[in-house]
Amino acid sequence: MSELRDPALALIEFDSIAAGIVAGDAMVKASPLGSIYAGTVHPGKYLVLVSGDTASVEEGLDAGLDHGRGHVLDSVFLPDVHPDVTTAITSGELAAPVGDLALGIIETPAVAAVIDAADAGIKAARVTLDAVRLADGLGGKGYALFSGDVAEVEAAIETASERVESTPGVITRIIAQLHPEMAENLRRDLHFMHRVGERDAEREA
Repeated sequence: MSELRDPALALIEFDSIAAGIVAGDAMVKASPLGSIYAGTVHPGKYLVLVSGDTASVEEGLDAGLDHGRGHVLDSVFLPDVHPDVTTAITSGELAAPVGDLALGIIETPAVAAVIDAADAGIKAARVTLDAVRLADGLGGKGYALFSGDVAEVEAAIETASERVESTPGVITRIIAQLHPEMAENLRRDLHFMHRVGERDAEREA
């Protein structure tokens, strides 16, 4: 399978590990996906993240939703995902130093919504998508960080919030000028699903 750099991306979030495994298997059998990442995250949920061409990802998503019926917490389908979103998901570090720049934060109660929000924000403004972090160590939550000029960060956060306005419990904040020491703390504290890192290491070996 190819790296997570395909044009389309989908994620399904399950409240059952068993249901998630069955659905993930159905998804990869249903269409020729480019990549599939699946695994458990806190608190006892199961994520299946797939990428590929738009038609294949949509077909796989439909199969996953069908086989996981009754256990789907949320899902997202991005037929033209911004490449910075996939980079941020798989990266273990901030994409760029954010000290002395404005920082925008969007926090969602679950995973799918923050991916959707990140895609909307990065497409709406001239900002850097510094991080997208999902579930592990976050009690199942997700958050994304945008940096840049204040006006651009404000535009990114506004658009990101609008994209997920139907999701309850979304929190946004903007810091007009992030202190370099706080930026350093953020760089040291970012992580994502271990499975993603393992898969990338396997490809490089």
